[in-house]
Amino acid sequence: MSLDLAEATRDPLTETLVLAGGLALPAERHAMQAKAVSAWFGTHKVLERVSLDVPAGKVTALIGPSGCGKSTFLRILNRMHELVPSAALAGEVLLDGEDIYDPGKRVTHARRNIGMVFQKPNPFPAMSIQDNVVAGLALTGVRVSSRARADLVEECLTRAGLWNEVKDRLRAPGGGLSGGQQQRLCIARSLAVRPRVLLMDEPCSALDPTSTRRVEETIAALKGDMTVVIVTHNMQQAARVSDRCAFFLAEAGTPGGIVEHGPTAAMFGDPQDQRTADYVNGRFG
Repeated sequence: MSLDLAEATRDPLTETLVLAGGLALPAERHAMQAKAVSAWFGTHKVLERVSLDVPAGKVTALIGPSGCGKSTFLRILNRMHELVPSAALAGEVLLDGEDIYDPGKRVTHARRNIGMVFQKPNPFPAMSIQDNVVAGLALTGVRVSSRARADLVEECLTRAGLWNEVKDRLRAPGGGLSGGQQQRLCIARSLAVRPRVLLMDEPCSALDPTSTRRVEETIAALKGDMTVVIVTHNMQQAARVSDRCAFFLAEAGTPGGIVEHGPTAAMFGDPQDQRTADYVNGRFG
C-alpha cells in the first residue's frame, strides 16, 4: 500500500495527518520552533535567521565549532539572551505554538517550562542536597506540602540518576558532591519545576568518562517524557544520545547559521552538505 503524503491534510484537533483515502497517521509534534531568529551583542551579529523545529519527546543535539552561535541560540530558547544588556534579537520562538517573547508572556513562564542545565555545575554549595532540588519552586511561586516535597525530591533525584547515591545524606551540602554528582543534582533541580523542555549546554564537558556516561543515561531516561536540546562538541556523544542534529557554522566572520539538520543517523551517515561531512568526521573544527 502506497501513501500519498503530498495530498495529506493536518487535523489541528487531533494532530494527525489525514490522507486522501481517509487514513489518519500521527503527525510529528514540535515542542519548540525557532523562526528566522537573528541575534546581536551590541552591533555584532552572531546569528542570521536561524529556523529549527524541535520535535517533542526527542533529543536534539546542536553541533558545530566554537563561536558559531550554538550556546547563544540555546539561551534564546528560554529568554536568557535578553539578560545581557547589549543583547538584541529578531524572529520568533514558539513553545507549543505560543511565542515565548510575546509581550504578554512573563519571563518566569518561559523559565518554568523551559529548564536549563549549564556547562559548569552550579548547585547552591551551602544548601543541602534536598533543598537544592526544590530551590526552583520558590522562584516560580510554587508551594508544596512537606510530604509532597519529600516525594518530589526522591522522584527528581531518581530521574536524574542520583537517588541511590545520596538518599542517606539528603541534608548534606550540595557543594560536597563530586562534579558529576553536582551536574546530576542540577538536572534534578531543573526537573522539579516540571519543565516541558530541558536545555543542556555542554553538560559533560568538565566531567570524567564515568560521570559522562551517567549523565548520558539520565538523558536517555528523560527522553519521551520531555524534550531535550543539548549543545555538545563531542561528536561521539551527539551520535549516542540524540535523535536529531543541527549543524551550526559561522564562516569568514559571518554570523552563525544552520548548514544542515535532520535525523542523527543521516547527519552522521549520509550528510547532504560536504561541510557537515567534514565536521562530523573531524576534518575541521
